[in-house]
Amino acid sequence: MVLELFLPLMIIALIAMMLLQGSRQRKAMRALQDLQNSLVAGDRVLTTSGLYATVVSTGVETLVLEVAPGVHTEWDRRVIREKVQDPAAPDSRTSPTDQ
Repeated sequence: MVLELFLPLMIIALIAMMLLQGSRQRKAMRALQDLQNSLVAGDRVLTTSGLYATVVSTGVETLVLEVAPGVHTEWDRRVIREKVQDPAAPDSRTSPTDQ
């Protein structure tokens, strides 16, 4: 009798876990799409391949990124993983060899 109840409960638990996992993934994908659609020129970004760059211009499906001063490349919007803060200003202290 206990075994007859155990199997349906396990199936219900598995279905519930799959539904919860699916909703988390959809929420994360929606947040990523909102981020990718909100990019404007001047934003610092990190691509899925680990490249840090600055957005130069945006199109419907593509972005032009500046990966080095004067080096512009065109990328698909979907490769943007996150928006990053500008790096801190370089430290103005002198190195030990300057003394």
